[in-house]
Amino acid sequence: MSRETIKPTLVTKESVPSLHFPNGDVLTSEEALQNRRRSLEQAIKLGNNQKRKVKIIFEDADGIKKTETTIWGITDRSILLKAGVRIPIERIHSVSPY
Repeated sequence: MSRETIKPTLVTKESVPSLHFPNGDVLTSEEALQNRRRSLEQAIKLGNNQKRKVKIIFEDADGIKKTETTIWGITDRSILLKAGVRIPIERIHSVSPY
């Protein structure tokens, strides 16, 4: 079964700090990496300007997860959610408006 057909497990943003994120990017193609960067930039604008939530599909050590929240900021390595919660960018499969 491919990763695209696996149904992500819904998690709250409050539970993200308890997850373990291994090293390594979940994306392999340059096009996918560029699409993720564009999606993150759009999500930051939605969060900061319109306080809109996005759906984030990401992968921790146990599998693919999904959370629906506002992205408040971005660093070189992580996205920043409310209350200082972070998700490593290299572990994000996709970000889309909610």
